[in-house]
Amino acid sequence: MANPTSFPFFETDVTKLLTSFKVPGVDTDALLAAQRKNIEAVTEANKLALEGLQAVARRQAEILRATFEEVGPAIAQAFGPGSPEAKVSQQAELVKAAVEKALSNMKELAELVAKSNSEATSVISKRVNEGLDELKVALAKVAQK
Repeated sequence: MANPTSFPFFETDVTKLLTSFKVPGVDTDALLAAQRKNIEAVTEANKLALEGLQAVARRQAEILRATFEEVGPAIAQAFGPGSPEAKVSQQAELVKAAVEKALSNMKELAELVAKSNSEATSVISKRVNEGLDELKVALAKVAQK
């Protein structure tokens, strides 16, 4: 008995279906090869994007861990013995250092994201250019016939 939730289209071998049609002037093997390359490029771009996302998540975890390690001693120092003026000065320095560190971390994370996006986009861009070149060659072959 057929699965009621299955879709017959997903069970069809598209490669066999396309090659069974013989359209004059259309090289179905080249068309299928081009689509295979497109899928491979998208897969590679997705892989690079995922690796970039994982790198950002790892770095965020490292930043969080380092922040917790730095906070304890800083709080103890700020609320330790000393005059109120000295404490205010220490707290201001701690806030300044924390803001500078946060901005530095944000910049680093933004650079990681930009690098990942650039790598993934580069793969797609390269494939688009290759696809356009393949189209030019195919059109030139048709024009010669």
